[in-house]
Amino acid sequence: MMIKNRFFKAVICILLLICLSGCWNSRELNALGIVMGIGVDRPDGPEKVKVTAQIVKAGEMAAAESAGGGSKGKAYWNVVNTGNSIFSTLRDMTNESSRKLFFPHNRVLIFGREVAEEGIADHLDFFFRDAETRLNILFFIAEDTAEEIFDVKCELEKVPSESIAKMIDVQAEAASQTMSVKLSDLKFRIMSKTFSPVAPIIETYGSGEEKGVNITGTAVFKKDKMIGRLDKTEGRGLLWVLGKVQSGIIEIKSPENHLVGMEIIRARGEFSPELKDGKVKVKVKIFEEGNLGEQEGPEDLSHPEQIKFLEKQKAEEIKKEVMAAVKKAQELNADIFGFGEAVHKKYPKEWKVMEDKWDEIFPDIEVDVSVETYIRLMGRINKPSIPE
Repeated sequence: MMIKNRFFKAVICILLLICLSGCWNSRELNALGIVMGIGVDRPDGPEKVKVTAQIVKAGEMAAAESAGGGSKGKAYWNVVNTGNSIFSTLRDMTNESSRKLFFPHNRVLIFGREVAEEGIADHLDFFFRDAETRLNILFFIAEDTAEEIFDVKCELEKVPSESIAKMIDVQAEAASQTMSVKLSDLKFRIMSKTFSPVAPIIETYGSGEEKGVNITGTAVFKKDKMIGRLDKTEGRGLLWVLGKVQSGIIEIKSPENHLVGMEIIRARGEFSPELKDGKVKVKVKIFEEGNLGEQEGPEDLSHPEQIKFLEKQKAEEIKKEVMAAVKKAQELNADIFGFGEAVHKKYPKEWKVMEDKWDEIFPDIEVDVSVETYIRLMGRINKPSIPE
């Protein structure tokens, strides 16, 4: 009995010690400057880099919440500094801040176009290496500078970084016209010898206090340098191939040439390379289901023959989007689809010979696209709102 009591007391003591130990690396929240976004630009002076850090002002956030969003002060503070490296430039920001910068809550990383065209690899080393930087940070390219993106008017969010992060998610769910790219995705593509990186392009519109931002396209990279862009049609063409289309609108013509808007409700995409007589051919298969969202004109589109016609039109439109993306990628000689990686997996022996020649092979690859589409629902009404 005495041994059991001693054992029981020992267990209790160990549990108490665990509870009392606390977090060895805990930090007081009011001693930290919570960074929500980081921008990287090319400076005007001799330094190599200009960095913008967007820091949340907790007091203004709380005031805005208590005032029902009526607080006039900005809920963020943009600190801008220049230097020769990302690491030193961020560290030197402590000369301006009364709090130590804290990065685990960072939502977005934005590179200005000039930096992107010069090359981003050296500037990414810090973000890949730093233990506080999460690899789920969203990556963007600013059409002009990252600095100006961080100081725009946000109608629905209090901090621009938060607004931008949510914007790309909503765009993916509602329109699927450009890719949402995380730091981990970027790292994988940059490390690949053939898989060209891409990133959403964000730019400002308007001026003064009315300046806002929107997503306008997709940046295309060769290795670590931006070499071109996809428009929204080409961007969705890329997503069809990668199987990343979630939703969106496809506009087609009815049998009587009236505009019809079809909503994408479900989609799949896949591709497979084939090697014959030393030449690469890629077969792309796409499956899509959708609903009728809107129609012009008095036609009754609920009949089977009309539905078949619309399904065919929709399939042709999807194929056009895919081929537009393929054409642009081959013009830029940038394998944004990962065709090379697929050939490597399927034909490892042949790939040893092809790998160093991929830049010569990719522009001439034949891409065959087959699309299967279905119309599931006509909405709450089967007939046109104004019948014949």
